[in-house]
Amino acid sequence: MADNNESRVTEINISQEMRTSFLDYAMSVIVSRALPDVRDGLKPVHRRILYAMNTLGMTPDKPYRKSARIVGDVIGKYHPHGDSAVYETMVRMAQDFSYRYMLVDGHGNFGSVDGDSAAAMRYTEAKMSKISMELVRDINKDTIDYQDNYDGNEKEPVVLPARFPNLLVNGASGIAVGMATNIPPHQLGEVIDGVLALSKNPDLTIEELMEFIPGPDFPTGATILGRSGIRKAYQTGRGSIMIRANAHISESKTGKQTIIVDELPYQVNKARLIEKIAELVRDKKIDGITDLRDESDRDGMRIVIEVRKDMNANVLLNNLYKQTALQTSFGINMLALVNGRPEVLNIKQCLAFYLEHQKEVIKRRTAYELRKAEARAHILEGLRIALDHLDEVIELIRHSQTTDIARNGLMERYSLSYEQAQAILDMRLQRLTGLERDKIEEEYRDLIERIKELKAILASEERVLEIIREELTELKEKYNDTRRTEITAGHNQIEDEDLIPRENVVITISHHGYLKRMPIDTYRSQRRGGRGIQGMGTNDDDFVEHLFTTSSHHTILFFTNKGKVYRLKAYEIPELKRTAKGIPVINLLQIEKDEEISTVIPVEEYSDEAYLFFLTKKGIAKRTRLSAFANIRKGGLFAISVREGDELHGVRLTHGEENIIIGTKHGLAIHISEEDVRFMGRTAAGVKAISLTEEDEVIGMDITSEDKDVLVVTKNGYGKRTPLHEFRMQNRGGKGLKACNVTDRNGNLIALRSISNDLDIMVMTIHGVLIRIKSEEISRLGRYAQGVKLIRLAPGEEVSTVAPVETPEGEEEIEELENTEQLDEQDVTEPIQEEDPEEE
Repeated sequence: MADNNESRVTEINISQEMRTSFLDYAMSVIVSRALPDVRDGLKPVHRRILYAMNTLGMTPDKPYRKSARIVGDVIGKYHPHGDSAVYETMVRMAQDFSYRYMLVDGHGNFGSVDGDSAAAMRYTEAKMSKISMELVRDINKDTIDYQDNYDGNEKEPVVLPARFPNLLVNGASGIAVGMATNIPPHQLGEVIDGVLALSKNPDLTIEELMEFIPGPDFPTGATILGRSGIRKAYQTGRGSIMIRANAHISESKTGKQTIIVDELPYQVNKARLIEKIAELVRDKKIDGITDLRDESDRDGMRIVIEVRKDMNANVLLNNLYKQTALQTSFGINMLALVNGRPEVLNIKQCLAFYLEHQKEVIKRRTAYELRKAEARAHILEGLRIALDHLDEVIELIRHSQTTDIARNGLMERYSLSYEQAQAILDMRLQRLTGLERDKIEEEYRDLIERIKELKAILASEERVLEIIREELTELKEKYNDTRRTEITAGHNQIEDEDLIPRENVVITISHHGYLKRMPIDTYRSQRRGGRGIQGMGTNDDDFVEHLFTTSSHHTILFFTNKGKVYRLKAYEIPELKRTAKGIPVINLLQIEKDEEISTVIPVEEYSDEAYLFFLTKKGIAKRTRLSAFANIRKGGLFAISVREGDELHGVRLTHGEENIIIGTKHGLAIHISEEDVRFMGRTAAGVKAISLTEEDEVIGMDITSEDKDVLVVTKNGYGKRTPLHEFRMQNRGGKGLKACNVTDRNGNLIALRSISNDLDIMVMTIHGVLIRIKSEEISRLGRYAQGVKLIRLAPGEEVSTVAPVETPEGEEEIEELENTEQLDEQDVTEPIQEEDPEEE
């Protein structure tokens, strides 16, 4: 006995055995459990659930069946694992917030976005969804291979035919041993368009494919910030994207603001999110929330966050994005099984492998149909022979003692096959009628044509691709829907710049620091004297202070009244509607509490040949090279040292030899050469450009040229153009010349600009009303005139800012009814002769 026991003991290397056993286990998990197949995008458990439901006849046109019945069949025949694992998988396939296109049609409680679990499988019912039938379509036409199940008593499919690219459409996630996959879902129509494009041109680049598939499309919607992560994932198979909840701010008549969240990032638990927000409020990490409630119902998501009246809702929302799951990252790892081996795939490889699978499916289906057609044609050929020799065949059968004798006799006399002879014996007497004989002939002719067509398909790769395109296009028309997830340019993502269109935009900044961007064509030209259109929603004590046009790709330099400079890309400024108030500047720039934006400069590039000309309200000027501001920190840089009691008024971009005209509130102007102001460093204070009285201050300056006029606009909506030659060149430091006759009727000067005839002029009031006027319609008057009425102002209204705008080609002028009224005769005032300050 001892010898027998010793013979059963085998000495092994424990290290080697552990290595081998763990590798076997790892490969089992990778291949048989955790990773999807690149062809049908399904893991084994998903594939087995759909195959079992299809085998049980649980199709969309049939009644629902108990989930326990499905789970039991899957476990008993194909998936020897726990029932909870199978049921939880089936539940996810029936959740509209988990799957972009649900593969199971569930009836009952299948969980919620709050993390609630589904009801027990004995309570719920299910059947296949309509689109899941496309995954098993043609499965009975020898389109796929089968393999033994775990005990060898059943057969299960190795892969499903998958008539749509499910790997990308519904995505996949799973953790294997030493590797994991996380493929986001996509919009069906976009992915099909990508497959169609690749089938026509296999040399398409990933950048070209992204024109058809711009990015993931999550079932819960939300917004993807930036395209750089998408591009990296599509090119390498790995990347990370930032997803932000969709929220908007509503404002009541009393001015109280409310944040409403109606879409959450993918896989975010709503109940936990609300708990997290409440926890942050309780711990005083977030301030300003007075109420938090969940108003979601069957019609959609709705989380309501009421904001304290003295709190800025935009600042609060940014804090929520930063500290909660309202903004999350999604790590993309496009790992799938290719021929049984795990591979990280780029977007083109995913589509190419799917296309190859479809070619195989179509070829195998065609070969199956060809075999069926040829077999039927073979039978029909036998029936035709029998009909041609009907009397002899009947006589032979009548005199045969047994069926075998009759069959053999037919085979010998007419050279028929066994199947043909049997078909003749099985033929019913009604087939002998003339009409039935015609049907046999017609069926035979149709089969011959069908056989030719099927053989042509098998002989031509292009015909196979045509069939794939036709069927995918048909499927797209049947199941396509609209994209749910928006993709926007990301904040501070310079690599996204190439994907942002270059376009002219209007940027406005209000007195209280609300900033927004709009397309240039938001405003169309009107006749002068019109009422204008609402350009920006403001509070009663706020008004638009800066308005300018630039390119979406230019850098915007923000200069504050304290002499500091900050910068942003134009496209980083949120694009909002015409009547929207805007986003607080403090959300985008790290300006201090007592700082206000005094001027903004769009910059295309930092050239050593370009300069910035600074001017303060007290008339102090200096020049500094633009290249000195190429590297501006997030916290800003000091651009000019501002003396106590003074503020930076404005900055102009020059080329070193410009002439500058400066205007004051009391209607004076001085025309000087830029060269009179020497170069200085960033922190220098400057020299005197114009001498001012104690009550006067600078209200405008601009670069002049001989082909331009000087435009002045007053507080009460009057304006005029004056030829530049009326303002002779003077030395810096003088008092200047009269630029406009300032009276109680027209009011103090608000703006002084140098303009040409091909520009439009935007005039905006303190309450946000804006009018766009062609400059050629503004009367050209002398220096002493009061001006003409540019905009009709309501009582209490005043002009706040003026900006020139280039006129787009082909723009048609809009004439409103009220603009057709005749201007008052008093719009143009007679010149009043007064002495120039310097001549007194």
